[in-house]
Amino acid sequence: MRIIVDFDLCQSHGLCTEAAPELFQIRDDGFLYVLNETPGKELAGKAQKAAIECPTGAITLKDD
Repeated sequence: MRIIVDFDLCQSHGLCTEAAPELFQIRDDGFLYVLNETPGKELAGKAQKAAIECPTGAITLKDD
């Protein structure tokens, strides 16, 4: 799985960081950072939850 973030759509609401803190982080500069773009199967559920909860639809998941 690959996490893809459209940073033009992302408004750093932070719901993804709540759903998957192992994968996403909003730093002091206010921007979202993807900590692991290719998470293993053990984090797939959290990545899916983050994508679903993103209010702007900025997060998509692609199967590798």
